[in-house]
Amino acid sequence: MSDRFDPAVAGWVAPVTLEGRVVRLEPLSLAHLDDLAEVAFDGDLWRWTVARPTNAVDIRSWIEAALANRDAGSEIPFATVDRATGKAVGSTRFMSIVPDHRRLEIGWTWVAPSHQRTGANREAKYLQLRHAFEVLGANRVEFKTDSLNEKANPALLGIGAAFEGTFRNHMIMPGNRLRHSNFYSVTVGDWPAVKARLEAVLYG
Repeated sequence: MSDRFDPAVAGWVAPVTLEGRVVRLEPLSLAHLDDLAEVAFDGDLWRWTVARPTNAVDIRSWIEAALANRDAGSEIPFATVDRATGKAVGSTRFMSIVPDHRRLEIGWTWVAPSHQRTGANREAKYLQLRHAFEVLGANRVEFKTDSLNEKANPALLGIGAAFEGTFRNHMIMPGNRLRHSNFYSVTVGDWPAVKARLEAVLYG
């Protein structure tokens, strides 16, 4: 793994910068380490994930793992950058990428508490969905959440994603809790209505 990316192995989904009004999604790199280390240690940020970073060394390892997955062609990670300050305040990524069926997942999404309820997270999802459907020609974008996550589950319904069901005993979480995962999707047929809904909330 290196901090440099070879576009020749990018395949269907490649690193790209996506510009919004509130945030900019740019390819994640080790250059974002210091910014992310300033905002990443609120315990609730990682409550629903298998990662549990507590210091800058852990965040570096988390970034390096994301970059290794990028190099392997399985994920495209982004830093979520606050356009007003130019500082990275979170992260998200494309993952579970299946070019043959033109589907992918949006996941590993988190935003610093200081930028929650500012439109940052919602706009990030809008930018990723728009790129997936209008540039990549995706047929389906998936999301999965912990069934107990009382913020993420209604938030996905709020953007217009369809709830598809629960995978029971889907993951083993830190502490050995068995996680049931809720699955949601937006399809290419759903996208016009979802896009209009998001733009009305974000920019209307």
